[in-house]
Parts: sequence; C-alpha cells; structure tokens
Amino acid sequence: MEDFNLENLKPDIRTIKDMGSVLYDKEWQKTADIDTELYYMYRGLKEKNNLRYDITVILPIMLGNEFNKTKGHTHTNECGETYIILEGEAIFLLQKENNDTIEDVYAVKAKKGEVCIVPLLYSHITINPTDKTLKMANWVDKEMENSYEEIQQRNGACYFYTTQGWIKNEDYKNVPALRFENAQASLPEELSCL
Repeated sequence: MEDFNLENLKPDIRTIKDMGSVLYDKEWQKTADIDTELYYMYRGLKEKNNLRYDITVILPIMLGNEFNKTKGHTHTNECGETYIILEGEAIFLLQKENNDTIEDVYAVKAKKGEVCIVPLLYSHITINPTDKTLKMANWVDKEMENSYEEIQQRNGACYFYTTQGWIKNEDYKNVPALRFENAQASLPEELSCL
C-alpha cells in the first residue's frame, strides 16, 4: 500500500455533529463541542483496476467513555473493502444483518502493516483504541456506495467499545456473542498487484 503526503490535501472531515446518534455516551454528547474533529477521509488518492485508494486518519480522542470511531456504513452494492494499517492500531467491528437480525458480528484487531478484509454485505466501523493517531488506507470498488442509514437508525453498531470493554447496543434484537478474528499479515495475493 502506498502512503501519501496528506499535508496539502483537503479531506472530508467528520465531527461530533456528523456522528448523530451513533455514539454510546449520550450524556457526554449533550455537552460536547459539536465541531470537534474526529477523523479525516482522503478519498480517491489513486485509482487502479477499477479500485479507489483512500486514507483515513482517526484521532486519539475519547467520545466520553467510548473510544473514537468511524460513523460506520454498509455498502449498498455488493462490494468488499480491504484495509491496511499505516500507523497506529485499529479494531474493526464487522456485522452482517438480514431482516433486522444480526447474523454475524466479529472484531479484528490490527496493527501497522496488518490487513482487514471486509466481506460482502457486512457493515463496519473502525475504532482507534489507543492514545496514538490511527492512519489506515483502503482499496474499494470505485463504484461502491455507502449507506449510513442502517447504523444511524439503530444508534450505532451492535456493540460499542468503551473504557469498560464491549457493550451491546440495546437497539438491536438477538445479537450474537462477539467473536474475534485475526488480522491478515499482508494483502491477499489477488491484490498484490496494487
């Protein structure tokens, strides 16, 4: 994966206001500065083989007692996504929903150089669980469309990662126990051409 000098590039910025209802600590959110910047998305830095290369930088701040995270999205078309950690550490939370029921949910912890592949039809969020900036890159189909609605309607993903550990989101019914998968050590062979 390629790294870029992001200094002179203009990112899309996600703030507390943009997160809407997906944060766990609602009491903290009531008094938080809604313009606080949480993460930066640099999209379309490169294209190759109908894929788009993006970089996301997630700051090491707390959202009350929840660790900083992305808003989370579902791909509206059948596209997977591949992430690699450039700096810091991440926890990816992946969930598969069918007819308002979570069929599967798992977390992947990844550090610099490691990879997380998001399977087709999985919603996902990325969490920065440390006091260091998280910088990650991803390759995704350039025609991919994100939907934030499903996660927003349920006030977040089916689990929150907090200073007390993992907490189940009560707005979901029948959530399976959270399981953990290992990150991949490198890109899959079919993506090594990137």
